Amino acid sequence: MTEVESGLVVFIVLLLSTGFGVLVRPLLPEEHKAHETVQLIQLVIGMLVTFAALVLGLMTASAKSSFDTVANDFRAYAADLIQLDVKLRDYGPDTSDARALLRAYTAEAIATTWPHEPPPPGDYYQKNVPHNPEQLESPRLGHLLDQAESGIRQLNPPDAFHQSLVGDILAQFTVVSKARWKLIEEAHSSISDPFFKTLTFWLSVIFLSFGLIAPRNALALVTITLGALSIASAIYGIVDLDTPFTGPIVIPSQPMRDALAHLGG
Repeated sequence: MTEVESGLVVFIVLLLSTGFGVLVRPLLPEEHKAHETVQLIQLVIGMLVTFAALVLGLMTASAKSSFDTVANDFRAYAADLIQLDVKLRDYGPDTSDARALLRAYTAEAIATTWPHEPPPPGDYYQKNVPHNPEQLESPRLGHLLDQAESGIRQLNPPDAFHQSLVGDILAQFTVVSKARWKLIEEAHSSISDPFFKTLTFWLSVIFLSFGLIAPRNALALVTITLGALSIASAIYGIVDLDTPFTGPIVIPSQPMRDALAHLGG
C-alpha cells in the first residue's frame, strides 16, 4: 500500500472499531457496566496504549534512521560518480565515450528517480523513460554503466601510467556498481505486512474499548476522531519515511545534480 492508503486504512479501521463499541455498549448487561469492570477495561487500555506508543515510537525512530542512511548513501554515491569521472578525465580523450555514457546515466537516473522534479537540461540522454518509482532498479541505467565499463576494458594503455589508471578506473566502477545495488535494495520498504496488520489490530482493540466506555456526547466523539486522525497521520509519516523515493518526503536529488554538474565539466 502507498503512504496515503496506509494512513487511510488505519483511520477507517479505528473509527469503525469505535463505532462498533458505541453500538455494542447499550446491548451489554448491566453487570458488564459495573464500576469494577470499567476500571479493568481502563487498566487494559492503559497497558495497550503504553505498548502501542512504544511500538510507534520505535517504528518512527527506525524509519527516520533508515531514511537518513539512504540519504547519506546517496551523497556517497554521488561522490563515487564524481571520483570515477575524475579518473576517466585523467586518462585522456580515449575515455570521452565512457564519460558521455556516465553523464547520460546520471542525468537519466535523476529524471527517472525524481519524475516530479524538473529533469536535467540537455539532449544527451533518453527522456520520458517509463519507470516505477517504487522500483529503483532500471535495466537501461545498468546497461549504460556496463557499456561505459566495457569501453574501458577495451582500451590499450600506451604506458605503465595509463595501465595503472585503467586498473583504478575499473576498481572505481566496482565501487559504483556495489553502491548502486545497495541503494536499490534500500529503496524497498522494511515494514512487513503481517506486522502492519498486527499493529492495526492492537490499535483497533484500543479504540473499540474507547467506544465501550466513552460517554455518548459530541465532545467525546470528536476527541476520539482526532485521536484516530493523529494515529493515522503517524502511520502515514512512518510509511513515508520508510519509502524514501515515494511520497512527499523523499531523498533530495541535489547530490546527484551536483555530481552531474561536475561530470559536465
